[in-house]
Amino acid sequence: MPIVRINRAKVKKALKEFDWSKIDAMTDEDIARQIASNPDTFDTSDLKGWVVVRPFEALEITALRRRMKLSQARFAKKFGLRLRTIQEWEQGRRQPEEAARILLRVIEREPAAVERALAKSK
Repeated sequence: MPIVRINRAKVKKALKEFDWSKIDAMTDEDIARQIASNPDTFDTSDLKGWVVVRPFEALEITALRRRMKLSQARFAKKFGLRLRTIQEWEQGRRQPEEAARILLRVIEREPAAVERALAKSK
């Protein structure tokens, strides 16, 4: 999957220049028609019970690591990750894949559980 790099300034500028009156003028029927005609959408009615793990932002990963008072190297070693991977996430060069996002959420909420699980596997 290609990675698109865009900074916050570009996003703010684009949002400011966007003609929101066209969106505001749309009816629910217009929106439903556009969704139905878009080949990239899918029926979400059967997703009840699914869990969606939103992406981590680079600053969130850094903040999580710093809250734990760990260097990048110690964080990586403690949770079985590569140092280079942590560096690339924090510098925004890469985004964590789905399994890594789930692991990061568990580390964020229950780091001791991850430590226990990893200790038993050694």
